[in-house]
Amino acid sequence: MTSLPAPQAIDQHIGGAIDQAAFDALRSAVRPAVLRGIAADWPAVQAANTGNRAMVDYLTARAAARPIGAIAAAPSELGRFFYTADLSRLNFIKGTGALDAFLEDLLRAAELPDAPAMAVQSEEIAALIPAFTQSNRLDILPGVSPRIWIGNRIRVAPHYDAKENVAVCVAGRRRFTLFPPDQIANLYPGPFERTPAGTPVSMVDLANPDLGKYPRFAEAAQHAVQATLEPGDAIYIPYGWWHGVESLEAVSVLVNYWWAPGLPDGIGSPYDALLQALLSFKHLPEDQREVWRTMLDYYVFEKGGDPAEHLPPHAQGVLGPASTQLFDTMRSLIRQ
Repeated sequence: MTSLPAPQAIDQHIGGAIDQAAFDALRSAVRPAVLRGIAADWPAVQAANTGNRAMVDYLTARAAARPIGAIAAAPSELGRFFYTADLSRLNFIKGTGALDAFLEDLLRAAELPDAPAMAVQSEEIAALIPAFTQSNRLDILPGVSPRIWIGNRIRVAPHYDAKENVAVCVAGRRRFTLFPPDQIANLYPGPFERTPAGTPVSMVDLANPDLGKYPRFAEAAQHAVQATLEPGDAIYIPYGWWHGVESLEAVSVLVNYWWAPGLPDGIGSPYDALLQALLSFKHLPEDQREVWRTMLDYYVFEKGGDPAEHLPPHAQGVLGPASTQLFDTMRSLIRQ
């Protein structure tokens, strides 16, 4: 088996709190960063440091009476939420129930030698645990609604988000392995239609990469960066960076903040546009695809500069400055 280099360590900010100016400067580098101890004073982190029962009691005492979604995979899957061997379906089941029941099941599973993988994923904290956000705050993102992720020793395949992300480790340790967006071809993305993580995931198992089947992953590994978070630590993940996540403890809690700054009101979804592009361009003859590649570079990515600069403002139409009216006009043209 070909050996791969160990991922490089992610840059760290050490010292707990970080002010807005320092956080903005960190983001401007467009590189992942670890924020050590940024949430060490959270009551939830302090409860987690007391023990698993204290963590569960802290969440249960503040939870609203509403159902949650949860997923579970058999012990044979070794904690990996992924596909069955033939890719015909996902390798886990979904269900709904009460948070307190899930948490008690999580504690019982912690005593088993071969526990199933269990997770509650991406629940909005404001709706599920309203009092949590009042006591556990991230001041650098005051207007972003946090989400909570709870589970045991699980592995999530590398995937990307069309958002920026700050993920705070509350209980248990979590290992993050990241790759820059330009490594997409070397990560072998899976299907669009059925995915464990919303967007396509890498088909490569980071714990045991098969270079015979996925040889280009050897190049992706040259660009990998990694960090292990302790309770109270956070990681900043830039827009579009691929990240695989491994929870290392029997009880693991993470709070994350997704946001996409700078988006004009009414703009369309880039992910939807990608699907539309696959529909419209992928199966054209190559000479026609080359024409449209040139069109996109000119109109969308503006490689030759502003495509409307030679037109007076009243004649720029859909090439004009962003506005909700402009986007409504575009949608009307598409519908026609």
